[in-house]
Amino acid sequence: MAITTVVFDVNETLSDLTPMGARFAALGAPEWLGPLWFAATLREGMAQATGGELTTFAELATATAAGLLRRHGVVDPDAGARHVVEGFLELPVHDDVHGGVAALRAAGLRLVTLSNGSASVAERLLGGHGLRGQFDAVLSVEDAGIWKPAPASYAYALRACGVDAAESVMVAVHPWDLHGAARVGMATAWLDRHGDPWPGYLTPPTFTVGALPELAGHLA
Repeated sequence: MAITTVVFDVNETLSDLTPMGARFAALGAPEWLGPLWFAATLREGMAQATGGELTTFAELATATAAGLLRRHGVVDPDAGARHVVEGFLELPVHDDVHGGVAALRAAGLRLVTLSNGSASVAERLLGGHGLRGQFDAVLSVEDAGIWKPAPASYAYALRACGVDAAESVMVAVHPWDLHGAARVGMATAWLDRHGDPWPGYLTPPTFTVGALPELAGHLA
């Protein structure tokens, strides 16, 4: 069965989270807290998913940021956490995103997003960079009721798109996300921008590309 639908992760896959470190630095905390904070937020969301529960990305991101800022002596960690999370509304996209999206659309593929964050933040990211018109749908796990990589999150996206798993490919920089998608029968495309080795304990991706424009050639 031919792939017709490309499902994108959003955070780190389309958006570049590098500026988040500067948000911590502006508060007098170490810049390296940016990646740690994002990983901690994902950890908390996934922990809830194991019990079938969901708390929004914004709530978890604010709580984890406040905890890290408090630990690093920031005077008003709650206000600081709000400052950090507001940075999500101003993120750039990676340099390869525009070209990759254009190539996939030119190949006649339907594009959607499935984020552990809110649909409104994804809408703002895509709209702010002139990409919203290239996507047929902007989906969030908040409507699925559970975070990725729980199977029900991908099943929700497939239902919303009206496609079988075999007709879709999940694109992400996160191996854990692709492992989850593979478990429900989706093809997977690892966007390995840094040349990292694939974790051997996870289901290997169907495709591996170093930059997003390369993917269209694999799917044509």
